[in-house]
Parts: sequence; structure tokens; C-alpha cells
Amino acid sequence: MGDIDPRTAQGGLHILIAGAGIGGLAAAIALRQQGHRVELFERSRFANEIGAAIHLTPNANSALLRLGIDGTKFGAVETEQLRMFTPSGEPLATIDNKAHAGKWRHKWTLVHRAHLHEALKVASQAPGPGIPAQLHTSSKIVDIDPKNATVTLENGGTFKGDVVIGADGVHSLARSKLPFAKDIKPFSSGKNAFRFLIKRQDALEDPETRSLAMVYSSVDMWDSDEKRVVIYPCANNELLNFVCIHPDTLSTINTSSDWNQEASKEALLEVFKEFNPQVLKMLAKADPYTLRVWPLLDMETLPTWVDDRLAIIGDAAHPFLPYRASGGAMAIEDSVSLAVMLSRDVTREEIPERLKLYEKARHNRASTVQQMTRDSSKPQSVETMEAMTDYIYGHDEFDYSTQLLRKHLWNKLPAKYWRQPIVFGPMPGPRQDWWGRNRVQKSLKSTFQTASIRFKTSRTLLQNLLPNERYSFTDPSTVAYASFSQTRLHGMDWLGGGGYRHLGLYIEGVQYKKTDGEVVKGLYLPILFESLTDPIVSGREELGMPKLYTAIEAHERSNSYHLTTSWEGAVWGHFHLEDLEDQDFSMNPPQNIGKGDLIYRYMPQVGRANKGQPEAEYPVLVPQEEEQKNIPSRITRLRTTKNARFEIDALSWEALPTLHHVISRLAEIPVDEIVSAKVVEGEGVADVSCARRIE
Repeated sequence: MGDIDPRTAQGGLHILIAGAGIGGLAAAIALRQQGHRVELFERSRFANEIGAAIHLTPNANSALLRLGIDGTKFGAVETEQLRMFTPSGEPLATIDNKAHAGKWRHKWTLVHRAHLHEALKVASQAPGPGIPAQLHTSSKIVDIDPKNATVTLENGGTFKGDVVIGADGVHSLARSKLPFAKDIKPFSSGKNAFRFLIKRQDALEDPETRSLAMVYSSVDMWDSDEKRVVIYPCANNELLNFVCIHPDTLSTINTSSDWNQEASKEALLEVFKEFNPQVLKMLAKADPYTLRVWPLLDMETLPTWVDDRLAIIGDAAHPFLPYRASGGAMAIEDSVSLAVMLSRDVTREEIPERLKLYEKARHNRASTVQQMTRDSSKPQSVETMEAMTDYIYGHDEFDYSTQLLRKHLWNKLPAKYWRQPIVFGPMPGPRQDWWGRNRVQKSLKSTFQTASIRFKTSRTLLQNLLPNERYSFTDPSTVAYASFSQTRLHGMDWLGGGGYRHLGLYIEGVQYKKTDGEVVKGLYLPILFESLTDPIVSGREELGMPKLYTAIEAHERSNSYHLTTSWEGAVWGHFHLEDLEDQDFSMNPPQNIGKGDLIYRYMPQVGRANKGQPEAEYPVLVPQEEEQKNIPSRITRLRTTKNARFEIDALSWEALPTLHHVISRLAEIPVDEIVSAKVVEGEGVADVSCARRIE
């Protein structure tokens, strides 16, 4: 997320998690890494995950790797191919996943659920980033208070935190505490599934099953209209996992109980008796003591997953059918999203809105994948399957949630300045820091040194530098006055304490006549050169300033000040102030000429067909009196002279390929007389935040 906002930095939250399954443990790891103190409450004695394997799709591995969990270190097997057969064993299709693996940054792997669970459990409590989580086993939660973030245990104990996370599975207590969710219960999808594991070696040693077991790293599927057998490896290809889906009328199960209920081998073989004999031979290798039957439960989409300081994740929020191998992946994504939203700098007051932001990040995606799993219970076209795969795998929850949080934080202060490139957020500059705070106080100690030469010249020539007929001189005389003024700024907070130089032509006695007849008087600024890109960009985009780049070098002696201006080594300007003498600046207060500085904003339209057409075009006023009130400047030294001069050389298009048209016009300006010259030093640098559109 970048830098922590110093306005909100605090100690971490105290987070209570109901349930220590895959989702709960993943959440514990992600949240402790954000600096929060996490406690998990697991109703069982050990929360033991047994008897099954799980798919870690590329999107799941993307999230897990961010948590420091690499499945290949505990036996995960990369999915190299997918083979599909009819129930009788006729080949339908073979998909070479290895050939398409480069499409995804992370692998699609197959891992023993117990191995994954153990890795998560160890990582949640091991030394490492953040405070190790505390796991309470044999701790059944019987009540949750979303408003006060408290949980009550069956033994009467109570725990109070800042947030409660319900990761307590499909029969979630936490879910029942959400608005409009009390009566939403999981129901049978119409299917159950037998699950078990066997050793690959057992199948290899049997001549009747050897040909199936010889193909490593493959997900194999036998599919009929109502039944499906899926076999895939885990544990370094040493174990084979079986998922045997069938109508729930063909097996006995308690849908309100745990998913891993005991089943008989006889029932398994009876349900799939019409399948290929080789498949039946594989099924017959099931260990009757570890064979389980699992109800495939569905549930209506919840209107919300959060309430006050309570949020639910995983199966508690969205139970999945197994057809897209996404139940575990979605729980892991939920966990990562939640940790992003509960960033280390979040305040306790922000918790409810951050939980709603988590729901915004996850609700639509999880609901969409849920529907995909329902649709996938029936045969789908290759195109549809590929589209589903792209949607599920082509997602990184950390990146997605991080951007959502960024936009949320950006939008909390809509008055921030935005300028290109906007995809990186509000732009820090002279008028705001990254968090949108103005820099007024820090600008009070910034310093300036301004050297200016005021001269008498031709009004009729300067008039040609006015942008349109609404600008004019207040005096019809052919005499006019202008100044070249160069300022060195230093100690600028927005530039890390550094600074830059700028040189402008300021034309006196100019007025702008508004459409209602009102006249605004001031100094007109046709050009402002600056020696640094950052103020040029901010000034052009935020203020409409007519800024261009030029190098400005100065050397100062005890009684002289000399400037040289150039572009890529081509020197076009020399400015000299000699015989400078210190003056009592209290006797020479600065004079305000008119209401401030007049400038003209112009931004072109994009496109060849729109050449010469403005996107924005209007007059701007920088009211100097308001700027002085906003950031008062204090003069610390004043030196003056009448011995000053400047020379401007137009050079050529070759020497000044981007500036010749500007410099050649400046070189035309006649100097009838040097009126005065001075060097003023002081502190307090205006941020020009008072600039406004005239009309």
C-alpha cells in the first residue's frame, strides 16, 4: 500500500477469528503480517484436516505465496494435464496444461489438505513478520456480538477484540449474526460425494489398474449426466485422491453434520457399478476406515457478509460445489482481501467501513464463481470452460483489493489535486502532500532570493504578447514598463528541502475586461521559465501557468549578481546587476500593482482532427494580497542598483529547437531605459493556491 499515513498510524488491532480451518489460518497469517494481534478459536481439539486433497489454482497460489506459503515444499504436485472419459472409459479429450502453464504467473497444484492445513497452522504461530497468532483449541463459540466485537465460549469465557472474523464453515454461527441471514441455511445441491485417498503404488502393483496409475500429475475424470469420478494426485505424486459425485438419493448422509462422514465401500461400488471395470477396480482399493461421504451443499447468496465489526469468510459466506476446484481458493482470497482492507494503519473507527470495502471486493467475484460451479455440474463446451478458467485464474486478490483500497482512500479527500499520471493517485506538489494536506506551515520557512530588472519599453510591442482582445493596457501611452524577475527558491518542503529557479517577464499596467464589463487589473505574465520539471508540470496543469524549461545559472558576489539562461548549452540570456547596495527595507515596502498576476490557461484537444482546438481556455488571476495572507513573506535583505542590463540572443531554430519562437520575441523587446534593479531576500514562499479562474 505504500507509505503509512502519519495521521492514522497506531498499534495493531486485536482480531478474533472463529474457526481455524484453511480460511481462518490464512486470515491469521495475513492479518498478523499487517501488525495485528490475532486469536483463533477452534471448536475441535486439533482442527485436523484429513482424508482429502485440494486444488491450489494459480489465483490461490498467488495469494498463498504472498503469505510465504509454497505448496511445493510440502508435496504439492503441478497439474500437467486433464483427461476426460465417458463412464465406460472411452477417451473424450486430453488438455495439456503444461503447454498453457506460461499463461499464468503461478502454478496450478494439487496438495494434501492436511499438509496445507499444517503448513498454515505452523506459519500462523511461528516467529516471523508480526505477532504470532494464538490458537485456542477445544473452544466452541456459542455467541458473537458484532457491535462490541466479542465472542462467548461454551465454557462461559468471553473475549473482546476490535474485529471478529467468522471462518466457521458452512454451518456458521457467525453468519447467523448478520442482518437478514438468520434464516438462510445451506441446503443439499442434490449431490453427495465419496472421498478417499489411496497409495499410487497400490494401483501400480495391480495389473488391472497400472495403466491408469502410470500417468503422473494428471487429473482424470469419468463423467455421466448424474455421476462423476475424479482422480488426481498429491503428496509428491505418491497418493491418489478420489472424489466420486452422485445423486444424494443414492447415499445416506446427515446434511447438518460435518462433511467427512463415514461411508461403506459397498455403497461406493453400488453407486458406480455401471462405470468402467478399471475405474471400479480403483474404487475397490478404498480403505473402508478412511472412506468418507460429503454432502455437496449450496446456499442462497447472502445480502451482506459484514455487520459493524463482524465479517465472514470462506464457506461461512459462500459454500462451493467442487466442480471448479475453487472453495479453498476463494477462502484464501477472502483472507488476503480482508488483510489488505485492515491495513496496519487502519483506525478502530474505520473498521466498519473497511469491512464493507472487503465485501465490495469479494462479494461479486465469489458469487460469480459460485454460479460457475453450479453450471459446471453439467457438461460445458470447451469455450465456456476456457472462459470460466480465465475468469477464475486470471485474478490476483492482493492486487485487486489493494487498488480498491487505494481508490477508497483517494476518494475520501475529493479536494486533492489530480494530474497526470492519475493512475498513481493524487499528485504531491507545492500545494499538497500525498495525503492531501496543504504545506502552508512548512512553506513559512522556505526562502527566496529575487533579482529583478525593471525597464521602460514599448507598449505597442508588448501588446502583441497579450492573448486576446479582452486583455489591454490601462494607459494608451506608447510607453510601458516591464520586469525580468528571477527567483531562487530553497528549503521547499515539497522538494525534500531543495529548490529551483524561475525567470519571468512581468508586464505592468494590464487589465482584463470580463463579459459583464468588470475590469481586473494586474501584472501580466506571458512566459515563466523554470529550471526544474516538477514545478513546471504542476504549474501548467494545476494553475494554467505559461511555463517552459530553461537552465538558469547564477553567480553572486558581494555587490553584483549575474544570471545566464540556456537550453542544452545554447546560451540565450545574460542578466547583470552591479554596484548593489544594501537598503533599509522597512523604508521600502513592496508595492502591489493591481489585483495580482494575470495569466492565461490553454490546454489543447487531443487528435489530429482537433488541431488548434482548445480543451480548456480561460483567464486566471493570482491575487497577491490573498497569497500574502495565506503564506506571509518576510524580507530579510534588500539591495538595489541602477547599474543593470540584460541581453537576449534569439539564436536559431537549430540552437533552440523548442524555444526559438519564444526567445526571438523576447529579443525584440526594446529597452528604452533601465528604471531600477534590486535583489530581495526573505522567507515565506507563496504556494499560489489562491489562483482562480476569472470567468
